[in-house]
Parts: sequence; structure tokens; C-alpha cells
Amino acid sequence: MANDPPNDSSLSPEAILGEVRRRLAQLDGVFTEGQRAVRAVGDKAVQAVGDKALPAWRRVTDGEPRLPVSLAVVFAVALMVALPARVSNEPRWLFPLLATLLLGGILIANPRRITRPSPALRAASLTLIALLSIANAASAIRLVLDLVRAQGIRAPGELLLTGAAIWLTNVVVFGLWYWELDRGGPGARAQGLHAYPDFVFPQMTSPELAPPSWEPGFVDYCYLSFTNATAFSPTDVMPLTRWAKLTMLVQSLVSLSTVALVIARAVNVLK
Repeated sequence: MANDPPNDSSLSPEAILGEVRRRLAQLDGVFTEGQRAVRAVGDKAVQAVGDKALPAWRRVTDGEPRLPVSLAVVFAVALMVALPARVSNEPRWLFPLLATLLLGGILIANPRRITRPSPALRAASLTLIALLSIANAASAIRLVLDLVRAQGIRAPGELLLTGAAIWLTNVVVFGLWYWELDRGGPGARAQGLHAYPDFVFPQMTSPELAPPSWEPGFVDYCYLSFTNATAFSPTDVMPLTRWAKLTMLVQSLVSLSTVALVIARAVNVLK
């Protein structure tokens, strides 16, 4: 019939060879596409297995926002300014001004999200935390000396408010230390640079409690500081390294002495 394909016997050797090459090229294209598909599936599988195999503290994350820690610094500075003259630092404007300038410079350099380490920003952040620590420690020492000597603030309400302000500033300051020192700071944590953690949060050891991209932020470290200041011991977050244990020990001692002396003095004044 007219529509039937020509018999292969009627084709020339060159035509047969060309047809064979064309068919082989088609098969090669199909084989190549299959290889690419298999390789893509394999890469995704390897990546998924690798992500699950990596410990939580070695995974790369999106970092954390700058806003919570900035608000905490502003809160600490406000508490510092509100302290009565008896326990405040002189000149009263010095530490708040220095802290505000440092915070402003950090926000100008990195206003939104902390995604990678920066030696300059970390140095500024550590300096800021050290300033807040020195200022609050000086106020706490003045308050404790007055309490031991039965001097200074006499009104029970003012005494309790002053002790509460110093105690709350202490919680914020230690939260900042934990946040900045754990695994090299927020930038290094976002890149998963440290082989071992300083603090272990429950989400790190129980993956079913949080998504794979979970990373502790400042609020988590502030909670750690608050629970340590109230319970005088670790609660759900465990310190693993020596510096973490010693820092929590110092915070517990400071918190215990401040709370005990303030309450005892207030009760004594009321009597």
C-alpha cells in the first residue's frame, strides 16, 4: 500500500546507518534525562538525611531579629535611670548615655536580623553588656552596703521597688551575657560554627518539639536568666561548659543575696 513504510531492504547502507544513529541519540537523551532525575532525587534524599543527622546546634538557620535584644537594653537603661540617687551612679547620665550610643551604633550597622558573625559588632555588643553589668553591679553594691549597715532608703515601698529594679536589671544583663556568649554569639549560632553547645535547650534534644530550623533567641536566654534568678538553679535548660555553669552560679548568688537582704530589711523597717 502507498502508506506502508518502505522496506528496510530497500534502504541504502548510509540510510540505515543514519537511522541507527538517530535511534541511539534518542535513547541517549532518554537515558540522560533519567540520570538527572535520579540524581536530583538522590541529592534531596542525602540533604534530608544530612539535616536530620546533624545535631541541632550545627544546622544553619535564618538567624534572629535584632528587635527583642534592643528592647531589653532600652528596658535596662530605663531601670537604671529610674533608680533613686542613693544607689545610682554618678554622674547619672554617664552610663545611660554610653549604653544608648553603643546601642545606636549597633542598630545603624545591623538594624534587622543577625545572620552571620561580625567581630566589630560583637565587640560593641560585649562592651555594651559590660557597661550595663558594671553600672548595675555598682548600684547593687551600694544597696547591699546600706542594707548591711541599716542605712540609706527607709521607706519599705521605695526599698522594695529599688531592689526589684536592680534585680530585674540583673536578669536582663545575665540574659544578654548568655545570649552573646553561647556558641560564639547569635551570628555564629546562625551559621552552626561551634561543634558543641554551651547550653542545651529541650528543642535541641527532642526534634519533635520544634521545626528543624528552630534556634534559641534572646527571649529564650532571658527566660533562662529569669528562672535561674528565681529558682537559683537550672530548670529546663542545662549548662554544659564550665563558663556557663560558673556564670549561672554567680547570677544565683547575686540574686539570692539581693532578694534576701531587701526583703529582710523591708520587714525590719515595717516592724
